[in-house]
Amino acid sequence: MKIGIVIEGQMGLTYAQQLALAQRAESLGFDAFYRTDHYESFPGPADQATSDAWSVLAGLARETKTIALGTLVSPVTFRYPGEYAKVVATVQEMAGRRMHAGLGAGWHESEHRRYGFPFPEMPLRAEMLEEQLSIVRGLWSGPDGWSFSGKHYQVSDALFRAKPEPAPWIITGGEGSPRGMRIAAAHADEFNLTSSTPQIAREKFAALDAACTAAGRAPATLVRSAMTGLLIGRTRADYLAGVARFMARIGGSGDPEEYLAPRRPRWVSGTPEEAAAQMRAFRDAGAQRLLMQHFLPLELEPLDLLAEIRDAL
Repeated sequence: MKIGIVIEGQMGLTYAQQLALAQRAESLGFDAFYRTDHYESFPGPADQATSDAWSVLAGLARETKTIALGTLVSPVTFRYPGEYAKVVATVQEMAGRRMHAGLGAGWHESEHRRYGFPFPEMPLRAEMLEEQLSIVRGLWSGPDGWSFSGKHYQVSDALFRAKPEPAPWIITGGEGSPRGMRIAAAHADEFNLTSSTPQIAREKFAALDAACTAAGRAPATLVRSAMTGLLIGRTRADYLAGVARFMARIGGSGDPEEYLAPRRPRWVSGTPEEAAAQMRAFRDAGAQRLLMQHFLPLELEPLDLLAEIRDAL
């Protein structure tokens, strides 16, 4: 089963710490390494240091060799589509391999306010997302002179150089709303389902098949993945100690088992046996890749353990 590692890069992580995680993930043979694209620190204290996602990825591109890199996901409110297309293509050239470009509508209102980004209502952001996806695809793969006229953006007589070959891999996703599925069927290479149990994932992936068929697309041409939290330990005591460290990092309190109880159905957590069972459940539900949020990013050992679990599946 293919596995990508996801980090919350805005949680006070230095570039050196992010690099260490990416290089360990690569050495362990994981499929991809992603970071979130946020400028405000959360969860936990809002005053931790943050960094720009694509600047970090440019550095990682030069200091790794094989692992796929990208964002999950870049809000359309942060960058104009032409700028985003150029940034991703530039980092792909620096990497010498295909980048993964996750795009989403954005949701974190306070960072928009604090950094001066516009934050229109969700229906408008969804429109912006559809237009941006059309534009980045057109700039990367369309002919010279390609044009686009939308409600939010216009492109005239495009001349994009150099065109990335192949075009970066486009990921969209969410919790599986009908509109999100229609957007994925029309524009994406991969649909990433978030905040889902394996049982719900099975239902959502069936609905995604129907959305593809309705759009005239073969369902098998759209890769489907599931994003899940990762909190594991070699023993139950190790696992619960890790949960406690995570809770302290985000300012949580209380009993670790009680904290995890409502989250365990949608996270890969617990001992290796418990984690493997959850990973198999997602795989059997139709997830071709698991994108795992490494909730203890200052620690490398959980990645080692995850690789052992993966190899034993």
